[in-house]
Amino acid sequence: MAKTNTTEISTEPNGDLDRRSFLRKSLAAGGAVAAASAGATQALAEVNPANLPPNKPIWSQMLGPGVTQSPYGSPSPHEAHVVRRNVGWLTSSTQSSINFTPLQDLHGIITPNGLHFERHHGGVPAINPNEHRLIIHGMVKYPLMFTMEELMRFPSESHIHFIECPANGGMEWKGAQMESVQFTHGMVSCCEWTGVKVSTLLDEVGVDPKGTWVLAEGADGGAMDRSIPMEKMMDDAMICWAQNGERLRPEQGYPIRLLVPGFEGNMNIKWIRRLKVGTAPWMTREETSKYTDLMDDGTARQFTFVQETNSCITYPSAGQQMSHKGFHEITGLAWSGRGKIKQVDVSVDGGRNWRTAKLQEPVMSKCLTRFRIPWQWNGEKAQLQSRAIDETGYVQPTLAQLRKVRGVNSIYHKNSIYTWEIDTNGGIKNVQLG
Repeated sequence: MAKTNTTEISTEPNGDLDRRSFLRKSLAAGGAVAAASAGATQALAEVNPANLPPNKPIWSQMLGPGVTQSPYGSPSPHEAHVVRRNVGWLTSSTQSSINFTPLQDLHGIITPNGLHFERHHGGVPAINPNEHRLIIHGMVKYPLMFTMEELMRFPSESHIHFIECPANGGMEWKGAQMESVQFTHGMVSCCEWTGVKVSTLLDEVGVDPKGTWVLAEGADGGAMDRSIPMEKMMDDAMICWAQNGERLRPEQGYPIRLLVPGFEGNMNIKWIRRLKVGTAPWMTREETSKYTDLMDDGTARQFTFVQETNSCITYPSAGQQMSHKGFHEITGLAWSGRGKIKQVDVSVDGGRNWRTAKLQEPVMSKCLTRFRIPWQWNGEKAQLQSRAIDETGYVQPTLAQLRKVRGVNSIYHKNSIYTWEIDTNGGIKNVQLG
């Protein structure tokens, strides 16, 4: 897909970048937009003038609780709205569930453990780690069964990677439905994962050279399983027991899960109980009737493992409210299952003109990358878009480009450019162009 011309960010004080004067300019221009959101109005109403400068606020006049009051830390009660959310009509039961990460409320690239998106096919099993085992068998010289203690004695590694459900955005092939980036893109999260490389374990059991596929199976009630190429398992796949420095949470696979960086989220089998080596894919339910891409001509693509280059603007984004004209920082996330993000371009006029955003370091392979770009909003209608390019040269497609190839009947791998439309009152909605 051809990349259109972009312009680099200028460092001249041209209005877009004059951050030092944005408050002065916005106040001089009239300050708040006429129609403020209900949330913003409520927040203003809750301000107690007695706690504002030059007064000494009430919390500075007393001692707070000691550390013994919070043996495990919790967010501030003022951040109680930052939670995972689900969409009722997407799931038919509590055992088959989806919870979306609140991307619009997060900063940086790391997803807190309690906000990592959830996708379950048979509910969350309550596993006693002392009784859990990982079996490696099939076409191997020495079939082995590992306890948790034995697994954790192997050399371990820690890597930061995203996990994305291939159905992320899949509800919107035929039209815009969701009014929040939490629901359009919230089935992607990024964490530091710690465990042992699968290649280390496969070396231990002695894989038959004819073994080219591995069946990974979970210990959940649905026995979630997927066939994975041996090449991937010997590359960067891991058996993980920790996430962001602590042991996995039950909903993320406690006590162990498989990590296959950059591949479909469902292939990162949680509560993993066995790896079986064979010569061909097993053609399980999850890779035949499920997780295949229905094309416009009625055929289906199978084994589309890689999560292609994608991005989204998290601020300003659908469902939010612009309260002031003047300076704003547009920010968002980009990622690619093929490697590092090389560039992100941002448009405020629906893709007619583009500017190159700044990528926040570190930029890592198969990891979320934060991008930022300054913007002066003049109070007029705007259409915000982001377009990511990865290190292989792949350019995130427009919706029209993707539909031309894929049609509109699929559920999976929708990585097209999104558009957030800002109206003159500062309201933001999800729209589809072209």
